[in-house]
Amino acid sequence: MAIDRDKLRDRLDRATAHLDPPYAVVDLAAFEANADALVSRAAGKPIRVASKSVRARDLLSRVLARPGWRGVMAFTLPEAIWLARGGVSDDVLVAYPTADRGSLAQLAADPALAAAVTLMVDDTGQLDLVDEVCPPGRRPAVRVCLDLDASWRPLGGRVHMGVRRSPVHSAQAAGAFAAAVADRPGFQLVGLMSYEAQIAGLGDAPPGQAVLGTAIRVTQRRSYQELLARRAAAVAAVREHTDLEFVNGGGTGSVAATSADPAVTEVTAGSGLYGPALFDAYRAWRPTPAAFFACAVVRRPTPELATVLGGGWIASGSAGASRLPRPWLPAGLKLLGAEGAGEVQTPLAGAGAATLRIGDRVWFRHAKAGELCERVNELHLIDGDEVVATVPTYRGEGHAFL
Repeated sequence: MAIDRDKLRDRLDRATAHLDPPYAVVDLAAFEANADALVSRAAGKPIRVASKSVRARDLLSRVLARPGWRGVMAFTLPEAIWLARGGVSDDVLVAYPTADRGSLAQLAADPALAAAVTLMVDDTGQLDLVDEVCPPGRRPAVRVCLDLDASWRPLGGRVHMGVRRSPVHSAQAAGAFAAAVADRPGFQLVGLMSYEAQIAGLGDAPPGQAVLGTAIRVTQRRSYQELLARRAAAVAAVREHTDLEFVNGGGTGSVAATSADPAVTEVTAGSGLYGPALFDAYRAWRPTPAAFFACAVVRRPTPELATVLGGGWIASGSAGASRLPRPWLPAGLKLLGAEGAGEVQTPLAGAGAATLRIGDRVWFRHAKAGELCERVNELHLIDGDEVVATVPTYRGEGHAFL
């Protein structure tokens, strides 16, 4: 859907006229439309919200109150404990293995918490660590989920497509790990997860790179077909040793494709709620931009340039232009190649720069989703041309989990 950026800028400016930049906002209409679109793409399978992509408890609760959303995928165990105890969800899956002994001790000491939080594992050493913190006879059973590596390794493994996550890649390895967990007291293997980053986390239409886009799409199709067969075999192998409660997969970039896999019982999404700039490079579905941050124009170095205070809110990942924030409103702005987005100032060029005056706002889109919230204490929620609520981010509540 085409966005009238002039109207959007006018609406955001009017809603926040009483605020001094820098600040961040979420357009609730776009946020809720994205939530509904993701549910539609999931085709009846529940969506587990990725908290890393949201990082505001109010918005996590809002999306979980909507039909089609169930459970949280947290990114650290301390965060999972905080969310469970805070009433956000009684079903929190930790996406990555933990070595946080203090948090493991909290989990082991609280039966209600142990029932609400599921740990990610892919190595028996992680089980050993739990036992070191609290032996199995002195704690409730710890719920665990097996992370099946979803990367594609063609040519006998000489090529690696995807991120390097779990050492458990084959169905045989998954079955062997499930058998090892089944033989150990104090653990309950309840889930299997596989995140196909080379599909869900990689845009297949990079701007100005048509040949690369074609290559990415071919790779993704082949990787998807390989994963369909391997994931089904892995699930079958694991089910020989335990009754799985869930099989989780995907991310915002692959909700439709992953939900079509018969072996998957739920999908994960989060970034699509905010619609960050990286998703402009996806063909299958592009969320409506819903999260923005504003910076004030403080300099006019030349008639063709405008400089805002701050703006250098860089995203994680491989260093490059794709991780820079995108000046989006007014239209026609671009970063300078020699300076990029700076910590204390960001000069802007382009046709839109000449129209800006001292004190005007420039609206940016962060490259990734939840990382925006590490820069602000609160998010201003906009409905129409009004701020209808101001809610704290994790940072605003005094938490920086990673």
